Amino acid sequence: MSNDSININVIVADRPYRLRAKKHEEENVRKAARLIKEKLREYQSAYDAKDKQDYLAMIALMFAVDTLNYKDQNQELDATFKEKLTELDAILTEFLGK
Repeated sequence: MSNDSININVIVADRPYRLRAKKHEEENVRKAARLIKEKLREYQSAYDAKDKQDYLAMIALMFAVDTLNYKDQNQELDATFKEKLTELDAILTEFLGK
């Protein structure tokens, strides 16, 4: 990795992990570990599973679904944005052509 990488330690499901991350990504990596910890607590209080792996699998699935939903929303917004830009371009072209 490049020189802007650092070693960090995070705990996920009561296990420590030593990671290498870019300096500007460190805060998000730590936030992600905290978010997993919060979701793990939430799932443990709401569901009866055999072990933490079951909870982690559900958390991974939830995050994957959220990611796909955000991608779909962004594609819809991109399409709307492109449509509006095309309309604006047509208006400006007509105005400048006069």
